[in-house]
Amino acid sequence: MISLENVRIFLKAVETNSFSAAGRMLRLSPSVVSYRIQMLEDALGARLLTRTTRTMRLTEAGELFLEHCREIIEAVERAEASVADSSGVSARGVLRVTAPLGLGRRVVAPMMARYRQAQPHTDVRLRLSDHLLDLVREGVDLAIRLARMEDSSFTLRKIAEVRRVLCAAPEYLARRGTPEAPRDLARHDCLLLRFPGSPQFRWSFDFRGEAAAVLVEGPLDADDGDVLTQWALDGLGLVMKPLFEVAPYIADGRLVEVMPEARPQSMTLGVLYPTRRMLPPRTKSFIDLAVEELRRHLGEQLALLEPGQSRLQA
Repeated sequence: MISLENVRIFLKAVETNSFSAAGRMLRLSPSVVSYRIQMLEDALGARLLTRTTRTMRLTEAGELFLEHCREIIEAVERAEASVADSSGVSARGVLRVTAPLGLGRRVVAPMMARYRQAQPHTDVRLRLSDHLLDLVREGVDLAIRLARMEDSSFTLRKIAEVRRVLCAAPEYLARRGTPEAPRDLARHDCLLLRFPGSPQFRWSFDFRGEAAAVLVEGPLDADDGDVLTQWALDGLGLVMKPLFEVAPYIADGRLVEVMPEARPQSMTLGVLYPTRRMLPPRTKSFIDLAVEELRRHLGEQLALLEPGQSRLQA
């Protein structure tokens, strides 16, 4: 008889193209992943994967089985969701979430305690990173994203359109002068969020009704947005940040918005997840809580500013 858990393991191995990666996500050793897939192949009487020390690929039988596997897992999840909706059964299973470092530390991690109280049978694996992780390859169920969203095969539940600002400490501006137009940034130290594939070497603005893209550089960069904020507070350069993240520092004067007439392109804050006909209860309940908590956090931060300084479209 075919084990549903072995089917899930097979799907994860195919999605990640690695027994080791699948094992890390499922908290299994690579040898156990291999053994469970071998059990599945024995039950089916067919080889699903051709494996070498370096590569793994689906056989013809594996390709056919994979199509039906996805339908099977989706059908089971729809059944679980329908039972939970009708009977009030709490969500179960493991939910894997990724979020930006700053929001993750301040909002998402504390939110986990409240989620666990409401859903005691669900375990949550949280990965914090300012890198945009590949949800499929990393085995992530949903991502809290603060980015310029491109067309995607995923579903986006939008929380807010977030205004960004260019800002610096008063002592930096006193020492280096205040830029008046995007072209002036070439003479300034810009604090950049850098990681493989990062677009942060180019800042884009809407300046006097026209789009302006400027190549920027500086002696300091990091892959953690909170580090950039601290460097800006220390007077080390200009930083481009979502307004709600720097609102407390602008409110108390430790940072000053510069070039307010040159509006940086906005970002979308939202929850991104694979498109499905029916979400598992654990995913749906977490998304609902995340949207509520993040909207509350944005509102609290922006309320620190004077009326008219904050512009949030939820």
